Amino acid sequence: MRRPSDERGDKAKGINRRTLLVGGGAAAGLLIAWGAWPREYRPQLAVAPGETVINAFLKIDTAGQVIVVVPQLEVGQGVTTILPQILADELGADWRTVAVQGAPVSPLYANHLLAREFLDGEWSRIAGGAGDWALRELATRNAMMLTGGSTSLRQFAQSYRDAGAAARALLCKAAGARWDVPWESCEIQGGLVTDGRRTLRLGELAAEAATFALPDVLPGRQTAEDRLTGQDVPRLDLPSKVDGSHNYAGDIRLPGMVFASVRQGPVGAVRLKSLKEAEAKKVAGFIRLVRQDHWVAAVATNWWAANKALDALDPVFEVEGEPLDSASIGAALEGAFEGEGARRIYEQGDLAARFSGARLLRADYDVAPALHLAIEPPCATARVADGQVELWVASQAPAFCRSAVAHAMGLNEQDVLLYPVAAGGSFGRRFEHDPAVQAALIARETGRPVQLQWSRLEDIASDRPRAPAHARMTARLVAGGKVEALSAKVAAPSANHETWDRVYHGSRPLEAARSNGNRADARAVSGMPPLYAIPHVAIDHYPADTGLPVGRWRGNADSYTCFFSESFMNELAHEAGVEPMSFRIQHLGGQPRLAHCLTTAAVTGGWQGGAAGSGQGIACHAMDGGFIALLIEAELNADGIRAKNIVAVADLGAQPHPDIARQQVEGGIIFGLAAATGAMAEYSGGMPVRAIMGRMGLPRLADVGSITVELVPSQAEPAGTGQIGVPAVAPALAGALFTLTGRRHRRLPFVTPAG
Repeated sequence: MRRPSDERGDKAKGINRRTLLVGGGAAAGLLIAWGAWPREYRPQLAVAPGETVINAFLKIDTAGQVIVVVPQLEVGQGVTTILPQILADELGADWRTVAVQGAPVSPLYANHLLAREFLDGEWSRIAGGAGDWALRELATRNAMMLTGGSTSLRQFAQSYRDAGAAARALLCKAAGARWDVPWESCEIQGGLVTDGRRTLRLGELAAEAATFALPDVLPGRQTAEDRLTGQDVPRLDLPSKVDGSHNYAGDIRLPGMVFASVRQGPVGAVRLKSLKEAEAKKVAGFIRLVRQDHWVAAVATNWWAANKALDALDPVFEVEGEPLDSASIGAALEGAFEGEGARRIYEQGDLAARFSGARLLRADYDVAPALHLAIEPPCATARVADGQVELWVASQAPAFCRSAVAHAMGLNEQDVLLYPVAAGGSFGRRFEHDPAVQAALIARETGRPVQLQWSRLEDIASDRPRAPAHARMTARLVAGGKVEALSAKVAAPSANHETWDRVYHGSRPLEAARSNGNRADARAVSGMPPLYAIPHVAIDHYPADTGLPVGRWRGNADSYTCFFSESFMNELAHEAGVEPMSFRIQHLGGQPRLAHCLTTAAVTGGWQGGAAGSGQGIACHAMDGGFIALLIEAELNADGIRAKNIVAVADLGAQPHPDIARQQVEGGIIFGLAAATGAMAEYSGGMPVRAIMGRMGLPRLADVGSITVELVPSQAEPAGTGQIGVPAVAPALAGALFTLTGRRHRRLPFVTPAG
């Protein structure tokens, strides 16, 4: 579905296929369509008295405070420390003077890496040789400020280095002019500009520095003293999180504000059918209802009253088609293998010839939909006055969130002011705009500022989980225990395409799912082209319309493709009579960094060769520019699975803040463990069977022993750290369970929590 304003939006947001093809080919069409568009963008930062804008990433005030502007959403991953750390290091600032501020919506902060994940295939086909240029232009001119996919550091590290170097050059020019010395003879150390004899504070020079022109070449900081990069500097967000002053959307308080809760019906709900308004009015504190086709909200003097009013309201929604259940999801995945939308994503060698007449090994694997379960349910605070909307919301796509609210309210985007706040976790959940749109509409209806908070039930029932998937793995082993040929057929919805249709095009969840139900996507099998030196390989994606809207998730498709491929490697190793770690090593030709991680993890964790009864399993993975190997020692008791000891060895390049990198890997491991033992959604009648976190089978402190994360020293470019800890957990745990039970565990989660 396209919005009524999409024709207007194509001119403001991008270009369509017809425009692209005007003139002599795709590239010429792009030049014609975009030739007159602005090519320079200036910072649009709010400036307080005494502050000077140095560039789009930096302000300095007269007191010498270094205010670093960060466009990425802080969801606990430490991005509001790491990016300022890079800039401050290149500038030569004193870390004690560094502060951080959110960025306004601007093309200057476009995330080209994540935009590529969403658009690369489509734009490469449309624009031909100009595809990379076209994609970058589209992302920039549409202000595609996107957070996710472990792209923040990889996308912006160089920008923050350049911003720090530019500021240092300008400040040195200002100091050189004052002292009548060449600016190249000046340096900044510990937040002071010096020529070796005299010093000036940054705040004394900021206003003058902004008047100078940048040199043609930005010199990098040469001194080896007082460097911040590579140091575990104090996190900038930690003090406010400890004392409770850190602002989330639910912390905002406005004069005259009321509170709202919302219900949206089961999966497949198309319209509100009936409700018991008289019962809701009996709840103390209830103010009014706000109804839309797809949802109803109760407004009250406090959130508890609003949610109790919804319980009393007992809204009934009309559902299109048969209610969704887990059996129908499984049937759709199985049926996808007979569909016509399959596409070969990756191929090398001659698989058919190697499989012909050979003895083949086969295994099927399944994963259920995986919920996000962020600590903070979706929330937004809105105020509507004087033809403008003010929004306090945590968004991973703020420009598109603003656009969605403007469209729903019938306003221009410039009349929607979005104030970025931190999120209490996300894992891809904050790409969705629904809470912001709902809060704005409720605020307009009530004529008062509104804070909308979803209940945990609503969060789970309306979640767009990680896609369910089914894999058929086939391989041929030859003498010496070598894998000569491998086929992977994966049936799964295209979560990336669905997410983009919702986020960018404003499609309804079911419409996005249906329109992409037969659309193959390389991202749906990301991580699947093997890490191993296997001569003959074919990877096929079979798109599936399961009836369940799905979305991005921590690790995305790698979280299940690694389970498929690494679990299958365990089975092939067993068939070949080779212990699992050595079996992997003999197939890791051309992957020295991964092999180093694997052997180090085996030594550090006391690998016993996967012997029966050892409770040990091992797995490895590569993604986002990094490499990881994981060894798990598990045990089974009356309460279920316990991970006694987990050792992870990761090569993540030269990380600016090693401790945050370790934190991210450890967090990913716990996240992967939760997905392996619970956190999965079962559906009946269009609703999840479980909607209380305590019944999700999530790991508790007693279920997890020691976790060791070792980072391999490296001078390579820094890798993304937020996702890489997730994928290898499930196959390593599956291997550990095999040594304890003698049974292969081919379905996630391994344990079905009691309802």
